[in-house]
Amino acid sequence: MRMVSNIVFLLLILLVEVHAGEPIKTTGKIERFSPRMDDIVPPDTQIEILGTGYRWSEGPVWVASENMLLFSDVPANTIYRWRAGKGVDKYLEPSGYTGTAQRGGGKGSNGLLLDSKGRLILCQHGDRRVARMDASFAKPEPAFVALTDSYQGKRLNSPNDAVFHSNGSLYFTDPSYGIEKKKRKALRETPYHGIYKLTPQGETVLLYKDMSWPNGLAFSPDEKRLYVANSNRKQAIWMVFEVTTAGDLINPYVLLDVTDKIASAPGLPDGLKVDDNGIIYATGPGGVLILSPKGEHLGTINTGTATANVAFNDSKDTLFITANDKLLRVVLRP
Repeated sequence: MRMVSNIVFLLLILLVEVHAGEPIKTTGKIERFSPRMDDIVPPDTQIEILGTGYRWSEGPVWVASENMLLFSDVPANTIYRWRAGKGVDKYLEPSGYTGTAQRGGGKGSNGLLLDSKGRLILCQHGDRRVARMDASFAKPEPAFVALTDSYQGKRLNSPNDAVFHSNGSLYFTDPSYGIEKKKRKALRETPYHGIYKLTPQGETVLLYKDMSWPNGLAFSPDEKRLYVANSNRKQAIWMVFEVTTAGDLINPYVLLDVTDKIASAPGLPDGLKVDDNGIIYATGPGGVLILSPKGEHLGTINTGTATANVAFNDSKDTLFITANDKLLRVVLRP
């Protein structure tokens, strides 16, 4: 009887595995430096691997209307799609460089986000602009409408990441990662890496130009502060700006400096998101650093590799992570 019971038990396990598909693979570890971390990432949570094999994964965005995640592979000039039960497949190519001349470097799309109408907005490295996909999600195609590609008659460097304010303004960073390194001096038209605002009226406004490599950015829940990552090995910091009622950036200060961590952990300050409680999920040395609004380091989702960016699902109980050649997922406290 016991042998029969064991056989039945094994058959049930096999049926569950067949129904669920391939067993989920995991990587890295969750590091907890404060008891508050348990209120954000439940104990025993693991870092799940959803996809691998990308050249540099970036810019994830959750599209609730299609129940899918989109993310960029910047060197491959491609956007990929992940769907539960279906895995990852190629979604859009080209994504950031639509020219015909051969070129290297980070030419694809980087940051992805949705506008107030749910349309896909892309920071396009290769075409050096912020654009909107002029096609439906169901039938994607590389047809784009440029939203901004210059400031005062000079071409942008390569818009990297962006975030919408509730008033419709689009804030974005413009480092020169998308320009081939050997050609940057010749091709750059602005001598700085700016933080800009694109107004609903279509005006591009320079807000700040004194960060060396501004990258990911996100507003606090009340939109009174803007957090900006600086991807510089010699000045690996997150800055905070106060946001005026007119939408300008004033009184900048350093939220957290991790320059001393660069030598011992992979990655630089890069993409970031802020949840409804003001908790900051900032990619940096070691993976995703979980920070309080005051810059307290509560814990790290240690991916074991350089980590680029993060995105929530619509209910914000799941965090998707683009980390080097991987797409990862972590369950959060609902």
